[in-house]
Amino acid sequence: MDNQLKLNRKILKQYNKAGKATVRASVLHKEGFNANFFTHFWKNSKKDVYLFAYEYGFLKKKEGNTTKYVLVKWQDYMES
Repeated sequence: MDNQLKLNRKILKQYNKAGKATVRASVLHKEGFNANFFTHFWKNSKKDVYLFAYEYGFLKKKEGNTTKYVLVKWQDYMES
């Protein structure tokens, strides 16, 4: 389990250099990403639930027939 969390973190970090990014799910899955492994979550004001692997988070989105992940990095305002 811990190995998968570390791998997820590494992959999320690799694809999220700027602090926010959108990536096709298939790209992350090819790298070995597994969305079932996360350390915590955060719900925004729109009730979207971001799952986190340590400080790197992701939100699954469907656009037409394509599944994507919105990637974010943990911010101080997410504490409250």
